[in-house]
Amino acid sequence: MKSKICFSSLLISCIAVLVLINSCKKSDSNQLTIGKSYQGGIIVYILQPGDSGYNATVSHGLIAAPSDQSDSIRWDNGTITLTGATGTSIGTGKSNTALIIASQGPGNYAANICAALTLGGYTDWYLPSAGELEKLNANPALIGFASTAYWSSTEYDIGDADYSGSGSSTWFSDPKEYYFYVRAVRSF
Repeated sequence: MKSKICFSSLLISCIAVLVLINSCKKSDSNQLTIGKSYQGGIIVYILQPGDSGYNATVSHGLIAAPSDQSDSIRWDNGTITLTGATGTSIGTGKSNTALIIASQGPGNYAANICAALTLGGYTDWYLPSAGELEKLNANPALIGFASTAYWSSTEYDIGDADYSGSGSSTWFSDPKEYYFYVRAVRSF
């Protein structure tokens, strides 16, 4: 009889601990809000139903570096290539960045400086896709965006890539050899 009571008490204690741990996790994720400093940067977007990667039980989204990585840099390293980095939606910037670097190789250019970034102990930064850049542009004052053009990782064609101006939800395409601002992002 004593062992049954001990087992029941132990089981109830374990359940109570699990409930407490689970409520702490939920409480923490509920506190994630746009504008909050988090994981090396500033939360600029939290995934919504319909977004790729959305999960109703766990918050995911986009974090912007707290400052620009460059105020004057080319999209490419000077080599004209078709990189295949054509993703425009949220969640495609990281793969676009990898494609650009695989095609362009080493050098000082937008995608490469984002991928080389380490902030807050995080090394998974990338050049945002056009759709991700649009989310940064939705609230430029929140992240200190300059009133100028920022490169996206989205390639338009062999000679042009997409960019957007601060506060604009419109994408434009210009030659990759133009010098624009760059702000790195990472996903959480």
